[in-house]
Amino acid sequence: MKNAALVLVLALSFMTNAQTKSELLTHYEDFYKEMRLQGDVTGIINAMTHLNVLSPSKERKDTLAFIYANNNEHLQALNTIGIEKNEGDSDLAVQVKAISLKALSQPKRAIEQFEILFKRNPSSYIAYELADLKIQTGDVTGADTHITYGIENVKDDMKYAFYERQQPYEASLKAAFFHLKALVAFNQDKNNIDGAIELIDQALAIDPNFNLASLSKQALTARKEGATADTKK
Repeated sequence: MKNAALVLVLALSFMTNAQTKSELLTHYEDFYKEMRLQGDVTGIINAMTHLNVLSPSKERKDTLAFIYANNNEHLQALNTIGIEKNEGDSDLAVQVKAISLKALSQPKRAIEQFEILFKRNPSSYIAYELADLKIQTGDVTGADTHITYGIENVKDDMKYAFYERQQPYEASLKAAFFHLKALVAFNQDKNNIDGAIELIDQALAIDPNFNLASLSKQALTARKEGATADTKK
């Protein structure tokens, strides 16, 4: 009799816990929807975290990481899904890893993730990211390959966001590729200042308001003038 009573108590306890978990899932799903309607990012993260604890899934974890990354909380994003290169990751997870590692100044690790994205779905935007990061890591040959792809496939209406000014702005992606091509030319031969400036002029011809290209031209021109002055001494 005692055993039967114990089994009944355990069964009732299990049913109660199951019901409570189901109610909590429903509550946080509703809470998540409401926070999305209100645009409350903190609330969205809170709801998604609870949902992932109550009913863990790779999809929920990837979504939570994306929300963190989209809110510029890149360390939290990577703490959620990790930094390892994994060919089995979803496109969303790879994208989060790529942009977060780039934002946290980890170019070599970011390159690994962008290369997965490029292999899955090549585009001029990803080619630009790879070229830029490879210049940073000294792989100018690899960068030049992506620049060539980018120039051949970029559309005239494609834009890329830049942040070196106090006010972010967009410039022509095609112009941005010619700017990178100039950096590659200069890195391959520091004496080829004229060649680099010529490529920057092509970028500025495409987009005269491309501030970063103007700054690079000023720096190269100053370097050339300095070298000329030293020669005359």
